[in-house]
Amino acid sequence: MQIERYIDHTLLKPTATPRAIKQLCAEAREFNFYAVCVNSCYVALAKEELKDSGIKIAAVVGFPLGAMSTDAKLCEAKYCIEHGADEIDMVINLGWLKFEEYGLVKDEIAKIKQVIGSRNLKVIIETCYLTAEEKKIASMLVVEGKADFVKTSTGFGSGGATFEDIELIQGIIQNKIQIKASGGIKDKKIAIRYIDMGVSRLGTSSGIEIVKETNP
Repeated sequence: MQIERYIDHTLLKPTATPRAIKQLCAEAREFNFYAVCVNSCYVALAKEELKDSGIKIAAVVGFPLGAMSTDAKLCEAKYCIEHGADEIDMVINLGWLKFEEYGLVKDEIAKIKQVIGSRNLKVIIETCYLTAEEKKIASMLVVEGKADFVKTSTGFGSGGATFEDIELIQGIIQNKIQIKASGGIKDKKIAIRYIDMGVSRLGTSSGIEIVKETNP
């Protein structure tokens, strides 16, 4: 298993500096991670640092709260694509979901997917704030909105990915789209278990430690 090819090497801290982003990209080159995941202001820098490497650039949109207007998210998504992003990780509007404004949630996902075209859209449903039923509904809305991945978490909420949530999401999406597990993935044993469960991508800031760790 080439575990590094499942990893989105991630740096989304509000204090992240250009120097730190350059280091993130250098690490991605060294360890051959699938992608780096950065805030929108650093997409162009990451693009320059990863030129000719084949490593993808994932940019977050509406991060980390998801509560900004759809127009704002669309503008950010367009900016990211124009400056070199290969993938978009967007956060849904959790307030809309909880108020059962399901049409608004689905339409927002669909609009962003339309803007980015064939590029992967990963939709963060922030599972730690949802009931089991809300997780099921959110996952179905991601499918109906024509996104490419359900993503569990921002890493900035009260909790991250869990095995139970992955099992629940799998039962809803039925392999129609893919899953990205993120938040709290810090060792190889956990990473391998997620992959064995069918997760296609892992969002983690501990990618180097995971890759360097001896097999559990």
